[in-house]
Amino acid sequence: MFKTIWFLNRLVHRHSGLVSKHRGVVRWWSSTAEGAVAPPADCNITAEQAIRLWAQNFTLHGISEPLLSSQYIISHVLGEKTLECVQRKRLRDTLTDRERERVWELCSKRLTRMPVQYVIQEWDFRDLTLKMKAPVFIPRPETEELVSLVLEDLRLIRGTDLRCLEVGCGSGAISLSLLRSIPQLRVFALDQSQAAVCLTGENANRLGLQDRLDVHHLDVIKDADTILSKCEPIDFLVSNPPYLLSQDMETLQTEILRFEDHSALDGGLDGLSVIRPILALSSKLLTQRGRVYLEVAPCHPPVIQQLIEEEMLELLYLETRCDLSNRPRFCILQKKGEDD
Repeated sequence: MFKTIWFLNRLVHRHSGLVSKHRGVVRWWSSTAEGAVAPPADCNITAEQAIRLWAQNFTLHGISEPLLSSQYIISHVLGEKTLECVQRKRLRDTLTDRERERVWELCSKRLTRMPVQYVIQEWDFRDLTLKMKAPVFIPRPETEELVSLVLEDLRLIRGTDLRCLEVGCGSGAISLSLLRSIPQLRVFALDQSQAAVCLTGENANRLGLQDRLDVHHLDVIKDADTILSKCEPIDFLVSNPPYLLSQDMETLQTEILRFEDHSALDGGLDGLSVIRPILALSSKLLTQRGRVYLEVAPCHPPVIQQLIEEEMLELLYLETRCDLSNRPRFCILQKKGEDD
C-alpha cells in the first residue's frame, strides 16, 4: 500500500488534475467528468499497481466488491477472464498506453455503479461465455442451478427429439446452455424485451446454436394466443420469470435499479403476475407428462401449489427444490396424464 501511495504521489507532481487525500489514500479525480477518473498520461504503471489503485478508489466510492471489480476489469483488458489466468510476469509489466487508457475507461464506468458484466460486456454462465449488454437481465448463479436441475431430469433421455419453451430468455443463458448439452433439443424462446431477443440471437450465432433456436419478441401476458399459434407442443417449459414483489424493488442495489431492466425483475404485487400466465400457457402447450421448471421467490412454492388447485389447471405440483443457500427456489410441475 505504501508503494502505491508513493506512486500516486509521483503522479500528483507529474500531472495536472484534482487530487484529494482521504484516510491516507490518494484519489485521482478527473476535472472533466463527474465520477470518472482521468487516465494519467506518460507514466509507468503495472497491472498490479492499477488493480490496487482502482480497488482503493472503488472502496472510497462505495462500490460493491471493489477488489473483484478491479481484478475482473483489468484481467479483461489483458485478454483473460480472471486474474488467476494472467501470467505473473504480465501483472508486473508496465501497461501500454492503450491498455492504461482502456483500464481507466472501463473502471470509470464501474464508478457509475454499472455492473461489471456490462462494463466488460461479457460473462460466463456454466460452460458458455455470453455477450452482455445493458439493460438485458444478468443471469445469476441460481439460474445455473435451474439448468443443472433440468439436465439432471433429462439425463436418461437418448435419441429422442425434444422441444422446450423458455419464457423470458434474456441473454439466452438458459436456452443456450440446454442446447449445448442436449443435441436433440429444439428451443422456442421468447422475451417481452426486443433488446433481450436481439442479444439471445447474437449469443446463439456466436456459439453456433442458432439452427435449433427459434426466438421471438413476445409477451407471455399480452401475446398468449400468438404464442399458442406459433409454438408447437413442448416437452418442457423452463423460466426464470420476474418474481420480485413490487414493494421489494426499491430495496435492490443501485447497480440493479440503475442499469437492469425492471420488467425482468418486477413480478407485481404478489410476484406472480408473469408466473400465472406461464402456468396457464404450459397447461395448453405441454405434451402428456411434460414438465415445468420455474425459478421463483422462496415465498412462492406453497402459493403456486394452491394456485394450481384453485384454478383447476391440468398440472400436478411435483416438488420444490432448494438452492445452494437452502432456500426453496425451484418449482417442478407436470402435465397431468390420463391416469392422474
